[in-house]
Parts: sequence; structure tokens; C-alpha cells
Amino acid sequence: MKILPRIGTCLFAMTAGMTPALAAGPRDWQLGFRDAASLTMERITEFHNLLLIIITAISIFVLVLLLYVMFRFSEKRNPTPSKTTHNTLIEVLWTTIPVIILVVIAIPSFKLLYFADRVEEAEMTIKAIGRQWYWSYEYPDYENFTFDATIVDEEDLVEGQKRLLETDNHVVLPVDTRIRLLITASDVLHSFALPAMGIKLDAVPGRLNETWVQITREGTYYGQCSEICGTGHSYMPITLKAVSKEAFAVWVEGAKEEFARVEPQTGPARLAQLK
Repeated sequence: MKILPRIGTCLFAMTAGMTPALAAGPRDWQLGFRDAASLTMERITEFHNLLLIIITAISIFVLVLLLYVMFRFSEKRNPTPSKTTHNTLIEVLWTTIPVIILVVIAIPSFKLLYFADRVEEAEMTIKAIGRQWYWSYEYPDYENFTFDATIVDEEDLVEGQKRLLETDNHVVLPVDTRIRLLITASDVLHSFALPAMGIKLDAVPGRLNETWVQITREGTYYGQCSEICGTGHSYMPITLKAVSKEAFAVWVEGAKEEFARVEPQTGPARLAQLK
């Protein structure tokens, strides 16, 4: 019996259970984005709120303009229609105003794209590999241990676990840490999506895509494959536990033994094993 991994897992669970935001997943009748749990998602939410103000103002303006035109220029109030075909001022306005609006949108949009692209000085790296139909994870900074995370069947769920979102092994990451995330696939196209983190990146066979995350609060966060990858597409969720740096260090010590890579033996050792 592996005592160290079990002790580490228990200590990790006790520490994580003290956090008030342990189940930060979707809620019934929820509207809008999930609560932001990373620096990137916070900026995405801010940009979304800006767009919401702009499109609401445009929609109200167009609605008011339509109602005014319908009332002011109806056949009853305007029996003799105007034959005006051009108005220089109006044509200049309806050309320049949309350009100004697009510039106002483009500046924060490009800033957000560059911010979310990659981090220059990552404190740790994690690799996610899409497979048919589950995710594998590697921690190259910690003796390169790896594990698979498969969906928990509905009949095996316990109280508090979410249907179609819970996995047997969780991705565990520390808060307040700049984390480089490498994403690829071993078979077909997948897409690694974690809404609360502002992450959605394709997993392409033979290609390594990169993004980053800095988690701002502890809790359990859920995601799914967002690329139609086959018959098991809806059964490869992502469950991420964000914990303190101290709890993460405890978990790593147990995980390095529990999920240690088994290197194939070669040479004399392999020959002795075959005998």
C-alpha cells in the first residue's frame, strides 16, 4: 500500500475543503460568463462588459430611429414624400461613426489577445494531451509524472460531484502562479476549454499549442472538450482543483510516487527480467 500518496491526497483534500469557492462550476439559471478565476478571464469579462454597453447603445439608437421614421414619415403625416437622394452630412456620419466604434473596440481587443497569448516567465509548466476520449496530463517540472483523467460514470458519482463534468483524477494547480499550459493531441482534433479560466485552445496532433493561466482563487473548476472529436466527444470533461501553494506542494509529493513513469528496462537488466 502506498502510504505517502494517500497521506498527500488526504491533506490536499482537507486543505481544499476549507476554501469557500470549492465548487465554482455552472449554476442553475445562470446568465453570462462564469465567475472569473484567472487574470485572463477577468480581462475577458471587462472587455465583454464594454462590448455589452456599446451594442446596447447601438441597438437602442437604431430602435429609436426606426420608431421615429415610422411615425414621422408615415403616409398619413407625409403624403408627399421627399425626393432627396443624398445628404452629405448624414453620409459622412454613418461612415465615420462606425469606424470610430471599431477603433474603440479594436484597441482593448488586441491588448487582450496579446495578454492571453503566452507568458514570458512562467513559474511552472503543465501539458494537456487530448485522447479518444479522455485527457492526459504531464507535469514536466516535477519529475515529469503523468496521469489520465477519465469521466466518472453517473452511477459512481457521489454527493457534490457534477454529472458529465467529474473526472477520476483532477488537474491540480496552485493559485497566484504563472503557469505555462502546453496543449496537443495524440489522435484527432480536440479543444481544451476551461470557461472560468478564459481558456479555449485547440489540441492538434503533431502540434504544440501554448497559452498560460494565473489562477486567482481556490476552488474546483470544470471544462470540456469543445471540438467535435468523435462518438465520445461529450464524455471527456476537465476537472481542475486550484489550491494554495502549500497544498500543491503536498499533493505533488504524493503524486510523484503515485503517478511515476515506469521507464522500460534495457540491456542486462532487461535480459535478466526476460529469463
